[in-house]
Amino acid sequence: MNVVAIVGSLREASYNMKLAKFIQNRYAEKVTVEILPLHDIPMYNQDEENNPTQAVVEFKAKVKAADAVLWVTPEYNASIPGVLGNIIDWLSRVDKVMIGKPSIVMGASMGNLGTVKAQMHLRDILFAQGLGSPVLQGNEVYIGAAHTKFDEAGNLTDEATIQFLDKVIDNFVAWVK
Repeated sequence: MNVVAIVGSLREASYNMKLAKFIQNRYAEKVTVEILPLHDIPMYNQDEENNPTQAVVEFKAKVKAADAVLWVTPEYNASIPGVLGNIIDWLSRVDKVMIGKPSIVMGASMGNLGTVKAQMHLRDILFAQGLGSPVLQGNEVYIGAAHTKFDEAGNLTDEATIQFLDKVIDNFVAWVK
């Protein structure tokens, strides 16, 4: 199964990027995860939607070709970050590559609640008419106190979290198939 991961953080030491890389490595025998970079994606502009940059064309093609999407989001101001909203705008317009595309949402933060508010908003957005992406329910991954669960090299070390992720990824793979 081929999954693209969209990480809503551009920060170099992002816990969410570390989480995406952990999933990419740990579950490589179950799923192929390609983490799609957001750095070269311009701000969405309706005047340009029919003639997007090559970076947008390639990004959308990879999402379209994938079996599913892993969304990994931080929480900014009790919602999703702007870079995530921007890529959603691109994905939801013209060829609408997300319609019917299965998604799973997770996130990590230093706060105790993880990214619960951002994930609630993201689930609502993914279900909206322009995206129409079914989201795996009942397998929410809110990694709070992330700074205590990753080591200095960026490896997830919290055994309870790892065991939970093992179950969630198995559920996700079965659901997508």
